[in-house]
Amino acid sequence: MRNISRTSVFTILLIAVTLVGAVALSSAPPPGFTENDKAYYATEAQVNFVRPGLVFTITGVTIANDGAVTARVRMADPMGVPLDRSGVFTPGPISASLVLARIPAGGTQYVSYTTRIQTSPITGKSATQAAADTGGAWTTVSEGVYDYRFGRRLPAGYDTNATHTIAIYGSRNLTEFDFLTSYDDAAYNWVPGGAAVTTVRDVIKTATCNNCHDPLAIHGGSRRTMEVCVVCHTRQTDDPDTGLSMDMIEMTHKIHMGANLPSVQAGGTYTIIGNRQSVNDYSKVVFPADARRCNVCHDQNTGAKQAKAYLNATRWACGSCHDDVDFNTGKNHIGLPQRSDQFCTQCHIPKGEIDFDVSIYGAHLIPAESTSLPGVVFKLLEVHNAKPGQKPLIVFVVEDKSGKPVDAKKMSRLRLFVAGPAADYTSQYFDNVANADGNGYGVYWWTMSRPLPADAKGTWTAALEGRNTVILLEGTTKQVSVNDVGQNVQMAFSVDGTPVVPRRTVVSMAKCNDCHAKLTFHGGGRNTIEQCVLCHNPTAADRAGKSIDMGVMMHKIHRGAALSRGFSIGSYDYSGIRYPGDLRNCNACHVNGSEQLPLPESLLPVNHPADLIPLAGRTTAACTSCHDSKAVAAHAATNTDAKLGEGCAACHSTTSQYSVTRVHAR
Repeated sequence: MRNISRTSVFTILLIAVTLVGAVALSSAPPPGFTENDKAYYATEAQVNFVRPGLVFTITGVTIANDGAVTARVRMADPMGVPLDRSGVFTPGPISASLVLARIPAGGTQYVSYTTRIQTSPITGKSATQAAADTGGAWTTVSEGVYDYRFGRRLPAGYDTNATHTIAIYGSRNLTEFDFLTSYDDAAYNWVPGGAAVTTVRDVIKTATCNNCHDPLAIHGGSRRTMEVCVVCHTRQTDDPDTGLSMDMIEMTHKIHMGANLPSVQAGGTYTIIGNRQSVNDYSKVVFPADARRCNVCHDQNTGAKQAKAYLNATRWACGSCHDDVDFNTGKNHIGLPQRSDQFCTQCHIPKGEIDFDVSIYGAHLIPAESTSLPGVVFKLLEVHNAKPGQKPLIVFVVEDKSGKPVDAKKMSRLRLFVAGPAADYTSQYFDNVANADGNGYGVYWWTMSRPLPADAKGTWTAALEGRNTVILLEGTTKQVSVNDVGQNVQMAFSVDGTPVVPRRTVVSMAKCNDCHAKLTFHGGGRNTIEQCVLCHNPTAADRAGKSIDMGVMMHKIHRGAALSRGFSIGSYDYSGIRYPGDLRNCNACHVNGSEQLPLPESLLPVNHPADLIPLAGRTTAACTSCHDSKAVAAHAATNTDAKLGEGCAACHSTTSQYSVTRVHAR
């Protein structure tokens, strides 16, 4: 037995357990996992043996008279079962690193006790950086419980009344058992003098980051929470290769501003040489929301104790986005030097008296969201004369947000759309209806200029969109012209007396706005998914022959830099897009299991003349829009018959071994 590998022993044990419990285990999935987890598809015997996952918990800290710090750490799986750090008694060795830091009296950011000197092989310069402890020692206390004695000791006279924090991060290597690597991190706050912890660093919650990042997983995946990230990423830490600060405030603002940084737009780059000399160029990052939306990250509804920190203007924070401002000379700061932060808040108060002033709110206000706008609200009431070959008469309402009628004749744009069939749009047209007849109370009616097709069947859709151009702060130096855009509305109607069946819901606007905050296109005029799909349908392609079908286009745009052949529409090149989340998580966008196979047989093929498959079945079009290699296209084409259609569901249906959910499991 001495020469049998641990993997062989594992296999023998699995065979034994599986034979004993085959009947009991045949139908039930392993507990504690969802269908989006790879472990969900393992047998219960495999899961019970390996116990995939990792959870760190720091349960206490002791400080010796000589300043030696010892942290007690519990290592367990997600079900709470203790894990052996060495990987001998439970599968998978665990590696862990710890950081020791404090928030000095009167301070707001951490200063680390555990540091390293990082010397640049490029510039030869050195910088002190917050880092994991070195020279420490582990001691086993009990099953799954360990003490870590730091190599770095607290200095004599350290502040016993300051908040101290120990952060731990690490991994559990389960690759030899086909469960990949598990990661976790955790933080523990305490005051050495025994007082309650009242001073913390809690500006943005991890859950807010995970609205886009799904999940936040930095430096190989082991740093997963803001509570751990902020312990090292402070002004204490610089990049000696570039001279840039790695402070969380500056670094995060600059990364998210990316391509919109004034310095980048002027021809520069924003590049950090970070962990293990990795070169990270963020100059092409495009924040999915409008960068003026501070509250996308600084969410005021998460319970973060310092959620309003962004309302306290400082040169450091403001200058990280507005990096063309020179506070020493006053350049791009109305010529006014600002040598300290002492008086920043005298001008840049949280909110002023008028929109677009120099308050934090006013300076970042998106014009289309000014409270001074009267607003445009649409309602579709009725569709008449809607049989094949007839011209539909549509009754609708236009009013402002207070409920007062809006004069359609004074609107900058007002359009009625008719599209169908709703099962899969192939025909759409619109009329400009600013001259529609009305009753003087905001109710209008319009007969479409084109009749419905003579062979129209089933459910069709009427839709309304429009905007007013409004001048705000007229006559002042802050005067601005704003499009006051109404929310798109749609109404499904039957053209042949059959029951009304609206278009299927594939994605939700709420999920789009988890990242985009308020998604709008074409000058703001298209602001609901239901409106977008009227035109972005399977028959539509741009002048270069590239499909602009919603499914194809959205997959390719979000896949962006991960595509093997890139993607562009007209002058817009999306090949550099870096999706912030995990591309395997289809549920980040999809609802109702709409990504699952088989797709409805009624769906039409996608017109894509410029692609490898010019007329692709709907499943082929969707899958090859992400997986865009020639090999995948050949695989799809081989499994499609001219008469019988696509055979994709034979292997990729919900009950198959290679189901969509299973092959995307994480």
